[in-house]
Amino acid sequence: MIWMGALPARFRRERVLVVGCGDVGLRAARGLGSGRRARLYALTSSPERAPQLRAAGITPLTGNLDDPRSLQRLAGLATRVLHLAPPPGDRPGRWDMDPRSRALGQALARRVPPRQLVYGSTTGVYGDCGGAWVNEARPLAPDTPRAWRRVDAEGYLRWWGRALGVPVNVMRIPGIYAHDRAGGPRERLLRGTPVLRPEDDVYTNHIHADDLARACVRALWRGSAQRVYNVCDDTQLKMGDYFDLAAEVYGLPRPERIARDGAEQRLSLMVLSFMNESRRLRNDRLKQELRLRLAYPTVREGLLHQPVVPRVE
Repeated sequence: MIWMGALPARFRRERVLVVGCGDVGLRAARGLGSGRRARLYALTSSPERAPQLRAAGITPLTGNLDDPRSLQRLAGLATRVLHLAPPPGDRPGRWDMDPRSRALGQALARRVPPRQLVYGSTTGVYGDCGGAWVNEARPLAPDTPRAWRRVDAEGYLRWWGRALGVPVNVMRIPGIYAHDRAGGPRERLLRGTPVLRPEDDVYTNHIHADDLARACVRALWRGSAQRVYNVCDDTQLKMGDYFDLAAEVYGLPRPERIARDGAEQRLSLMVLSFMNESRRLRNDRLKQELRLRLAYPTVREGLLHQPVVPRVE
């Protein structure tokens, strides 16, 4: 084992690599950088993003998870890794596999592996639960190719962690929202996208982007080995009620309610897939083990208040 005190100062400082440094990755990086806790790196396949990353205090590393040869410089670089990159979309061949997580794991294993890896998955791995309460011990039952790929990534990364002695945390993430995040409820309301009528509606789950970023930072330092966490708030709303609430907050008309029969003629396949799954997530582990106090316990607080920078805790 290497004694950290014998290393140069630049190597004694924690080095955090963010893979998939989009909106949530940048929020997590702000929280990490504000306390000067770590030196930050981000893998990007787009060289044009380098100025934005540097402005956020992040060292950009050009590489592409779809090209394993481009990942060689990641070996031995990071002491902690936040992996938020999604699997590839639908493609011929192994539609149920995530080659990107495998490529990343192989690159990180070439030298001294990191001390902790946190992976952002999806609550879609549970499939439709008929509105039941769901904790992390529930058997997985993915209903879509997208969810199957996440199941594959979870399984591979947890195996990888056990094989190398690296604690791996899986963060199962529901719908993410924030005032300053693209694709939020306001945009959908402005598009006039309908929702299901009450008798056909499904329970949906949410997390504010800032709370998600704080959860990821917590897990990087406090997550137990090979542990899974539901990263959601305390809201208990069906999807239509959520958009009704958003319409009230934003001063917009409530969305049209439609029957499930015939909804495929009005909605995209992606939206329909969300409307085919109903569950209520429990977040006990998030609060008790990571000791995370949500800044936005429900979507009402999150929609009414302006975003905050994630705190280093």
